[in-house]
Amino acid sequence: MRVGADSRRCLALCAAAFLFLLTSACDRDQTESRYRFTAMGTLVEITIFDFPSAAADAAAVQVESLFLDLQQRWDPWADGALGQVNEVVSSGGTGIPDDDLADLLSRASRISRDSGGAFDPAVGALVRLWGFYDAEAMPDRPPSPGAIQETLDRNLPLTRLWDEDARVLTGHEGTTIDLGAFAKGEAVDRAIALLEGLGVSDAIVNAGGDLRAIGRHGDRPWRIGVREPRDAGVLAAIEVTGDESVFTSGDYERYFEFEGRRYHHVLDPRTGYPTLGLSSVTVIGHDAASTDAASTALMVAGPQHWPTVASALDLRQVMVVENDGSIQMSRDMRPRVKLLRDKPPEVMIRDIP
Repeated sequence: MRVGADSRRCLALCAAAFLFLLTSACDRDQTESRYRFTAMGTLVEITIFDFPSAAADAAAVQVESLFLDLQQRWDPWADGALGQVNEVVSSGGTGIPDDDLADLLSRASRISRDSGGAFDPAVGALVRLWGFYDAEAMPDRPPSPGAIQETLDRNLPLTRLWDEDARVLTGHEGTTIDLGAFAKGEAVDRAIALLEGLGVSDAIVNAGGDLRAIGRHGDRPWRIGVREPRDAGVLAAIEVTGDESVFTSGDYERYFEFEGRRYHHVLDPRTGYPTLGLSSVTVIGHDAASTDAASTALMVAGPQHWPTVASALDLRQVMVVENDGSIQMSRDMRPRVKLLRDKPPEVMIRDIP
C-alpha cells in the first residue's frame, strides 16, 4: 500500500467517502495491494487482488498518472482542454473541443436529455456562485436569491449548447461546463481499462465513492459498504462480482449549515439550489461514467420522481435514503442490499416503470 504525500488530506477524504471496501483482518494477505492518492478533489483508492505486488504497485502508479492527467484536462476553471473551451464559450465564442472531450460532451448531453435535465453539466456558473468549485474551501452562507435567479436566467442547458453533429459548443455569456458528476466516473472507467490491459482481473477503483469493481476478492465477492448519511456508521453492504459500478451521491460530503439549514454541493439545475428530499442515492450499473451521472440525476429527481428518471436512464437497481432516514429501493435492488442498522428499517419497494 502506498499513501500519497498529502496523507492527512487523504485520510480526511477517506472518512467522507460514500462507498468503501468492507474487509476484516483475516481477509487481507500478501496477494492484496492497496494504493491511495488524491485527484479530482477526492481520495482515490486502488485495490488489486491476486496479482504480484510489485506489478500491482506499478499499475497503480499508472492509474495515478492517468487521473492526474484527466484532472488537468477536464478541470472547468484551469487551462486544460475543458477550461480553454469554457473560456471561449463563456465570452460568447464557439467552443471547439478536442475529439476526446467532444466524445465526453456527446455522452453527457445524451444523459442530460434522457434524464429530462436532472443531470446537466452546464451548471458551472451555479457551482462557482455557491462556492463549491474549490475542493480546498467551503462556503459559509448561500448566495442571495437574486444572484441565483440571475445565474439561472442567463444559463442554458448542455442539450441546447452542444451540437453533436458539428461537435461544437455554442457560445453563451457566463456559461461554464462542469463535468464533475461525470468525469470522475469516466476516469474510473479508464482506470479499469488500463488495469485490465495490464492483466489485472480482480480490482476496485474507488474515487471518493465513484466505484467500479471487476472480478472477485479471492474466493468471495467484493463487499462494498454504503455510509449512513447522518452518522459515521455503515448503512448497508452490497456484494459485487464480475464487472459492476456502485455509486452513491449524497448531501453529506460537501456541505455547510447556515441559520439552521443544510446546504450541500449537489445542485438542482432547474432551481439553482441544493437538491431536496433525499440524503443519498445508491445506484448499481455497468460503466462508471453513466452510473455516476445517474446517481446525481436521481438526487435531483427527489423521493417521488426518482423511479421515472431511473426508467429513462435504463436503471433497475437503486436505493434512496430520505432526509428522515427512511429507505426506498427498486424491486431489483432489494436482494442486493444487506441493511446493517441495529434496528432493521422498513423499506418501501418502488417499481421502476
